[in-house]
Amino acid sequence: MKVLVDGEIVARSAVKVDMEDRGYQFGDGVYEVINVYDGVPFTLDEHIERLYRSAQEIGISINFESDHLKNDIRKLIQENDMKKGGLYLQVTRGVAPRTHQYLKDISSKLVAYPLPYKEMSESRSTGVTAITEQDLRWLRCDIKSLNLLYNIMIKQKAYEQGCFEAILIRDGVVTEGTSSNVFIIKNGTIYTHPATNLILNGITRQKLLEVYHENGWTFKEHPFTTQELLEADEVFVTSTTSEVVPVISIDGKDVNDGRPGSLTRKIQQAFSLTVKNETSSAVG
Repeated sequence: MKVLVDGEIVARSAVKVDMEDRGYQFGDGVYEVINVYDGVPFTLDEHIERLYRSAQEIGISINFESDHLKNDIRKLIQENDMKKGGLYLQVTRGVAPRTHQYLKDISSKLVAYPLPYKEMSESRSTGVTAITEQDLRWLRCDIKSLNLLYNIMIKQKAYEQGCFEAILIRDGVVTEGTSSNVFIIKNGTIYTHPATNLILNGITRQKLLEVYHENGWTFKEHPFTTQELLEADEVFVTSTTSEVVPVISIDGKDVNDGRPGSLTRKIQQAFSLTVKNETSSAVG
């Protein structure tokens, strides 16, 4: 495997992490995961824009211009002969003596590498189960930071119960999943939480809002309650790696008689067509 480190593509065995890297010690950094289809990084511009925004929000200066970084990512995909799968990209504040505060002259550290391809077709076809849990995360969930401890704790709880995801609830309102955005459908209208500081504005989420508009589907960026979640006609979750996944059971209660809904199916098909068209255009 070839890895991108601070502008150089090297073998994985050559990569070393300093013990005083602030990402290692504090989770002081940001990240992105980009899906690759037919060798093309899908929504690369959107992911890189969000990476730079997240870094700016926590005061990290990335040492590369965005166009330079995009070119490096394309080279990394070619060097690894990637046809499909995920690409992980991480920026930490850099190496410094361990104190909570830091000096402004720290040089940030960047690394990117391919992730193993994860087959999701069965989950997208048959649907998945979920649990609900209280959302106790910090109030800047719009920043895609390395601080994922609570997400990990709750995701593990869902996993141990045989579920795909945990849907998070803050003050009676559904925010998002531990690693996904959550949508419900009621009486033909699609709902999802607005893109505030309480959720991560997922790239797949953003792309789907365009898809809804193009297909004339009614959608609202409007908060919904736990009760509305449990009484929804259809529920699905989205993320870069899983795309659009129907949720057929929540806390042991069936959604749509335990089957993926018809509008969810149409949304899956429309999103797949968007991916196909945009990647084909990039290749062409």
